[in-house]
Amino acid sequence: MKNSIEIPAGVKHIHCIGVGGSGMFPIVQILLSQGYRISGSDNNESDILAAERKLGVEVTLGHSPENLEGADLVLYSAAIMADNPELTAAREKGLPLWERARMLGAISSHYPEAVGVCGTHGKTTVTSMLTQILYGAGKDPSAVIGGKLRAIDGYGRAGKSGLFVYEACEFRDTFLSTYPDTAIVLNIDDDHLDYFGTVENAMKSFTRFAGMARRVLYNGDDANTVRAMEAAPTPEKLTFGRGEENDFWPAHLQKEDGLCRSFTLMHRRDAVCRVTIHVPGDHNVLNAVAAAAAAWLLGVSPEDIAAHLGEFTGAGRRFEVLGKVRGFTVVDDYAHHPAELAATLRAAKELGFRRVWAVFQPFTFSRTYLLLEDFVKALSIADRVVLSPIMGSREKNEWGIRSGDLGEKIPGCVWLDSFEEMAEYVLANAGEGDLVITLGCGDIYKCARMILAD
Repeated sequence: MKNSIEIPAGVKHIHCIGVGGSGMFPIVQILLSQGYRISGSDNNESDILAAERKLGVEVTLGHSPENLEGADLVLYSAAIMADNPELTAAREKGLPLWERARMLGAISSHYPEAVGVCGTHGKTTVTSMLTQILYGAGKDPSAVIGGKLRAIDGYGRAGKSGLFVYEACEFRDTFLSTYPDTAIVLNIDDDHLDYFGTVENAMKSFTRFAGMARRVLYNGDDANTVRAMEAAPTPEKLTFGRGEENDFWPAHLQKEDGLCRSFTLMHRRDAVCRVTIHVPGDHNVLNAVAAAAAAWLLGVSPEDIAAHLGEFTGAGRRFEVLGKVRGFTVVDDYAHHPAELAATLRAAKELGFRRVWAVFQPFTFSRTYLLLEDFVKALSIADRVVLSPIMGSREKNEWGIRSGDLGEKIPGCVWLDSFEEMAEYVLANAGEGDLVITLGCGDIYKCARMILAD
């Protein structure tokens, strides 16, 4: 029997700082379903805030101590600065302060089968795929997803079964506050080094996360993941990957067109089902293998796995096709790490467009500074590159880095001061048959909308 975390008795009104975050929204949905009154604040208007208002959340733009009126508990995300005026006021008032990871931990601790999906890349896609399969198969899961899933029309849901699927993020070790029964480890790469310092330190955290579960399904092709999982004391260990040396792997892989991939899901030497996915890139084949394998381990029939994975057309902001304007296609994608950018741009180059444009918003000064040369290599895959200023988020620019430092190393790259200027540049220079992809985990999607508004 795993430990459980309880929200303090008497709490009825929860105030959320950073309520517009994609990681906060599904938590809010679940808390609303449990009868809590929710208020929240954020700095920037977004689709998420609009959706939360429709659900009855009392949303305020800007952070002020007055926003805490009537709150019994304050929930905040890890991206909130320590000197945030609402955090300061909550401390002065003596209100219970919970970081988002603790609330996610409390939720995960109450499900008999909590499935935590972690990894540097692919968390949202695999969490979405698995949720779609379980939901479509009638398993009625609860879910917390970092992107919007069309099948449930949201970033999460509150189901009535004992199944809970959640995106488990390694940022500042937040996933170590959760309680997985099954851990899915997709990969371990050099990200969040401002916190971990080294990849080896990150690997130790993934080892600890997997060790909290009774079963781990991990990427047997990724050297860092294999090393980290060898050290985990998890009772049951299973691998997925591209080759037959793994417990789950794709046989008879076929590329049917630019977007479709078909393969036979294998469990060792036995065929489970034939699957067709409708999301581009070979990296999504591996994501689909992980999700399908997890669903099979959770008791979903091969027929349901094939049917509902085949219905998956991507999570929100994961190669999301938004429309066409002036003869070129506009896509939005969450990729923000060099490995993710490279995978997305390689997939885009396979689709047969005349030129591929990368319209990128770098996220955090530390990541841009530490991985500068990797960003150069990844973005250079595109035919044309347009950069916005770096979105610092939780950081101050201690490194003195700017977008121009990146742009100067990429042939033909331009860097502009605003989304309006970027949209105007793309509209003036992109042509018939081009593919324009806005990329980044900040608010670069607003630039895509400005382009489409033409």
